[in-house]
Amino acid sequence: MPNAKQFLAFDLGAESGRGILGSFDGARLRLEVLHRFSNGAVPTLDALHWDVLHLHNEMLQSLRLCAAKHGALDGVGVDTWGVDFALLGRDGALLGNPRHYRDPHTEGVMEEAFARVPRDEIFRRTGIQFMRFNTLFQLLAMRRDRSPLLDAAETLLFMPDLFHYWLTGIKVNEYTDASTSQMLDPHARTYAHELIQSLGLPAKILGTLVQPGTVLGPLRPSVLRDTGINAAPAIAPASHDTASAVVAVPASARSWAYISSGTWSLMGVELPQPLVGEAAREANFTNEGGVAGTTRFLKNIMGLWLVQECRRAWERAGTSHGYDELMRLAETATPFASLVNPNDPSFILPANMPAALADYCRRTGQPAPDGVGGTVRCALESLALCYRWVLERLEALSGQRVEVIHIVGGGCQNALLNQFTADACHRPVVAGPVEATAIGNVLVQALGVGVLGSLAEAREVVRRSFEVRTFEPRQADAWQEPYARFRTFREVK
Repeated sequence: MPNAKQFLAFDLGAESGRGILGSFDGARLRLEVLHRFSNGAVPTLDALHWDVLHLHNEMLQSLRLCAAKHGALDGVGVDTWGVDFALLGRDGALLGNPRHYRDPHTEGVMEEAFARVPRDEIFRRTGIQFMRFNTLFQLLAMRRDRSPLLDAAETLLFMPDLFHYWLTGIKVNEYTDASTSQMLDPHARTYAHELIQSLGLPAKILGTLVQPGTVLGPLRPSVLRDTGINAAPAIAPASHDTASAVVAVPASARSWAYISSGTWSLMGVELPQPLVGEAAREANFTNEGGVAGTTRFLKNIMGLWLVQECRRAWERAGTSHGYDELMRLAETATPFASLVNPNDPSFILPANMPAALADYCRRTGQPAPDGVGGTVRCALESLALCYRWVLERLEALSGQRVEVIHIVGGGCQNALLNQFTADACHRPVVAGPVEATAIGNVLVQALGVGVLGSLAEAREVVRRSFEVRTFEPRQADAWQEPYARFRTFREVK
């Protein structure tokens, strides 16, 4: 694309990271994956950590490749998963390795929090669903365990903030990622300092909040020397990956829902204001920050983690299955033989996911899934039924009927799950784009430097630039009895 603006998006997920170049010619956006690299939990003793030095080094390699192949950039931005964070000392150095959100050190900590501040008051002040790995509870677990790191910390940076800091030397907290922490007031869009202090946590370590699209500053001279890239500005995208993915939803209907599908499924609607009433708290929904003053009102669902972990367990046992093969086996398995609640705590970090699924089925009076295909079908049908449960509550809480469900992200390539979702929810499903997070990252950078003028304009670029596939609902009656059975096991929490 001659004379195109070029933005580099670093998109870091729970299993991998990518450096993706977005070239925008004023009408259409084209993506090029420059570099892929691994990510994942690193066990040390009894803890799980992120290898952030490895990730930073791979990001530098992406910049080197970009400089060699494309030359100058117009912007660089980082998005990651939410809730996890790094602590810096007085000299700006990293204190320890950031913990992985699946680390077991937060077990039991929510009960300690509720003994100090009632559950309903925490929700009223933050609007965030209760998950034991939220930043608020991670910090409280560190305080409970008398962590010396917390006492030594001068600065808290969420994961994308850490990488922006290493690239620029600038320490800020980007709003969309910080909004997942359960430490922000969703109305004032500032830290809930009174709540934080009530729990005995050090509010002084929290930084300045910046909105998505903020130009942070140029890359550090040492980064330029190392990589050969130009002094491009780092621009804070919607640095929580789901917030970026929602920017790239190619919605045109009046009322729509999204599922950002991957290791997690994040299902929600985009609202002008948060919903923090009792009904939202009872359903354990969450209000997270979006772009252009929007609120992402959504529910976290365990997602394709169920299938990913099954595949890893079978590989450890000596049998390797490609994802295409797994979907073929699932498609021919017996429908609705066994169902699970995807958000059951036993699936957060099981030693063996197929065994955990089978144990859940036996505990709920069902047969264990039959073989590989039956296990994968159990996971996919259960996810689709969970989406229906969430859809019903989204409609009831928001007061609007959803016309279409958009599925974006890597999971939108799973045609079998897409069709199950359309059937279970009895709504058309529009699948795509696959690289929604990177697309949203690039588009918010373009908004930040004035290349685009609005969120609506950004979504029009998505519609012009990327193909989608529509799945129409069919066999809706076949899902009625399984849904009734799904709800008897346990209401989704």
